[in-house]
Amino acid sequence: MARAKGPKRAAPQPDAGEEDSPRQRRKFVACQRCHTHKIKCSGDLPCSKCRAVGCAAGCAYSSRDRQVKVSENFLEQLLEENRRFKEQSVSSAGVAETNGPPQVEGSSSLPATATEVPDSASHQNPLIGDRAWFHRYDSSSPPIYIGEAACSAFATRLRRFLTGNNTAAHITRTQWEREEVIAEAASDGSAQWPSLHHARLLIRIAINQIGHLYHLMMRKTTLDQLEHIYQAQKFDSAEEKCKFFALFAFGQAYSVRSDPTAGPRVPGTAYFAQAMKLVQILPERTSLTHLETLLLLSLYSYYLNRRHSAYVLIGNAMRMGLTIGLNHNIAESQIIDPVERQHRIELWWTIYIFDRMWGSKMGLPMQILDEDIHVDLPSMINPSWRHQEELSDPDYMKANIKLARIAGETITRLYSRRKYDETFLQRVQKLLKSLKNWVDTLPESLRLNMEDLESSKKPVVSLHMAFNQCIILTTRPTLLHLLITLRKNNGSRPLGENFRELVSQPVLTLSEACIHAARHSHSMILTRWINGTCPSFGYFHAHYLFSCALILAMSSFVPIGTPKDMSGFDSALDVLRSMSENGNLAAAEFYNNLTQVKLCLDDYKRATQVQRTNLGSDAPPDTADPQRIITSTQASRQHQQQQQPATQPPSTSLPRPFLDASANSTFPTDGDSLPGQASQGLDAHFWSGRDNLAGYTTEMAFLEPTMQDFLAQSDIDLGSLHPMDTFLSDAENIYTSHGL
Repeated sequence: MARAKGPKRAAPQPDAGEEDSPRQRRKFVACQRCHTHKIKCSGDLPCSKCRAVGCAAGCAYSSRDRQVKVSENFLEQLLEENRRFKEQSVSSAGVAETNGPPQVEGSSSLPATATEVPDSASHQNPLIGDRAWFHRYDSSSPPIYIGEAACSAFATRLRRFLTGNNTAAHITRTQWEREEVIAEAASDGSAQWPSLHHARLLIRIAINQIGHLYHLMMRKTTLDQLEHIYQAQKFDSAEEKCKFFALFAFGQAYSVRSDPTAGPRVPGTAYFAQAMKLVQILPERTSLTHLETLLLLSLYSYYLNRRHSAYVLIGNAMRMGLTIGLNHNIAESQIIDPVERQHRIELWWTIYIFDRMWGSKMGLPMQILDEDIHVDLPSMINPSWRHQEELSDPDYMKANIKLARIAGETITRLYSRRKYDETFLQRVQKLLKSLKNWVDTLPESLRLNMEDLESSKKPVVSLHMAFNQCIILTTRPTLLHLLITLRKNNGSRPLGENFRELVSQPVLTLSEACIHAARHSHSMILTRWINGTCPSFGYFHAHYLFSCALILAMSSFVPIGTPKDMSGFDSALDVLRSMSENGNLAAAEFYNNLTQVKLCLDDYKRATQVQRTNLGSDAPPDTADPQRIITSTQASRQHQQQQQPATQPPSTSLPRPFLDASANSTFPTDGDSLPGQASQGLDAHFWSGRDNLAGYTTEMAFLEPTMQDFLAQSDIDLGSLHPMDTFLSDAENIYTSHGL
């Protein structure tokens, strides 16, 4: 009795061959992880909960040393698991991936030992390999760098998942205006100063279409400059000619239809070529007019699908802006006119937006740190009428700046090869918190009218589509991980609620957010397409449509999605085909890429149907592997299509539909299509058209209880992962470890 009242001590160890009494077995100290989470600890070493998440280091005792009797079978089991993990990592590293990030010889995608937890300062990035991804397209040119954040790169990852072929070739960009075409357009002399009446028309079209999306010039001042040039007949200034010819290019792109027999496919190319011929790339002292021209040329380069040129031009604008101190405030004594001071501020922030957004399209790093920017955010000047006739809406610009900053952070935190102390989920959580704050603080004037989308201003619609793309960029690796996990553990057999046992709730929550953002953007773009307000030659609508189509295809065969999403994929394919036939070079690229994804989806569907048939007849599961059933015919067909000349127009006939009325299909039809009608084309997307657009809101993904729980979790909670979500712990690579 006296011993029981004394201070607590560690339980004495019994002699060999002596069993512990029940009282002795209850006297143990909880491991550090269980003690922190305030959960019941089994007392084993490692305890059952730590062993479930692979946390050997978490079982360090908080205050007392303790000896534990461990069975020999348990030690042998640990050694066997360690050996098996090493063999798996070595075999994964030995698989040749000729078009993906190669593994370093002799290395593996897992830590050196199964029980070793990497130091927090050396966490591996869970998304990309240790080496950059290059693709050899032309033997006479350097290999092309493939940024993992690019949507075309993600499409390749999806095709490799569907085919089980980790050497499937990346579909490179071929639909872009070549240097020789631009040089010819610059030398033929077809681009001349138009009549004053026509020049006014082109400038007003350009200002109306792009002048309200981005601050590229002072609007009234630009129109006054045009009048002065024609009145004084001063057409020889190279600086002014560059700026106005760049504006004429936009005016033609938005007012003239493409003529495939008349040279360049995009109207305005001749004016762009003349401006590129005259612009100074390396002036010793730049001017604001020169910076305006670089911004215009960078943006128009996207209309020609020349993304690299756009990135280089905005890089020049960034460096030139730094040389004249645009990233700093300027004293009123230096520039008295408040409009000119505000013009400097807004011009800088447009350069900043382009830098972040252009980099996020290709997975390239930002060119200036936020810590090096010391200029004020845009603000309204008095009188307000002067602001409205010359400058951009400050609320809209500030929202765009914040979104561009988040896009830059997404590339840095999720798609770079930097080492972070935080896990992947922790970094995703912080990005989603920033996006939620962006939505919560959005002014009422910048919110969408979901009842009538066309009543919302064009800049507002573009802003929300860019926001959805940020969500997709942040969450789509998790959706791909969900697909890999479900196929690996359940194959193509029907899944009930047991699929929630295979993946953790955060993975499902992030995947659902990704699907919601894709559906929302898809609805907005197709609504504009139906109403005839979608730009014919713009890049970003085609890019966003391609991005969300990939997600809708993935959503059609995961339990948290719906088979209806496949009709959204088909309608996106049809719209991109129409845009490409009208001369949109970016749409032609995305259409060709999406067609290859479509073929892989069809083959994957047929393979899974065979698997279900074989499994139903008690055939061995190995003989029904969908990746073995996909024949070489599919691979040779893809190879033949990829070898088509770059100048060949895309086919007008769409691939066969993914959904059908087969009795063996796991994707049930629900009457979306009439009897005998293919589930594709414009008729297939009315489920997400204007009538159903009111069902979507920008902030809906953040209103889900599961998302609110995810955002409210602490860093410790996010470190406790489901056993199937090991890639989220930075211990392995989502792409290379799965052979993708």
